[in-house]
Amino acid sequence: MTATDETLRSSLALVSRAADYAARRHVKQRRKGASQEPYVNHLAEVVNLLAQTLEKPNPQLLAAAWLHDVLEDTCPTPEEYARTKAEIEKQFGPVVLGIVLEVTDDKSLPKETRKRLQIATTAGKSREARLLKIADKTSNVYAVAVSRPVGWDGPRVVEYIRWAQAVVASCRGLNAELEKAFDMAVSAAHAALLSSDPMFDHLFSNPRSDSQ
Repeated sequence: MTATDETLRSSLALVSRAADYAARRHVKQRRKGASQEPYVNHLAEVVNLLAQTLEKPNPQLLAAAWLHDVLEDTCPTPEEYARTKAEIEKQFGPVVLGIVLEVTDDKSLPKETRKRLQIATTAGKSREARLLKIADKTSNVYAVAVSRPVGWDGPRVVEYIRWAQAVVASCRGLNAELEKAFDMAVSAAHAALLSSDPMFDHLFSNPRSDSQ
């Protein structure tokens, strides 16, 4: 086996192990949409968006994309958080853990505070974390377009989209193809709203607030 082959095998193994780890951690979770997709579908979408748009292969970023919600969504106690953090570092390395930590919200804070912090702090994060943010928001906005969360009315959908746009705004200029995918997701969500009620059109130009 050549050195190139060994590097490729190692890279594929890293991403594959991350996918397996994430699938097991999120096994009981579902997306918020009415269709109740397995949560792992979201992770796969994020990884696929990055894999198709990255200018250079980056297995550590793809591994982090699989793992990006593990700390935030599968660790109900500080002890479990610390244990999982150490486990991710041991199994996937400090670079992968670092990216995951950059995109992990502090769940001890109120939801609206966390949302404001995403807008305020994303610009200062690493290139990898910002690319992951764009892919994550793209997947979420597409999900809103095709399967609106139960209980979400039109204004709440619009507010979520506007918040996602505010987060992504601080990531612009990194990857035109990925940013185009996000813009297409916004357009799809807009079209889905208009198909249900044309009156929702005014909400995009007259927002009720800047967050959901």
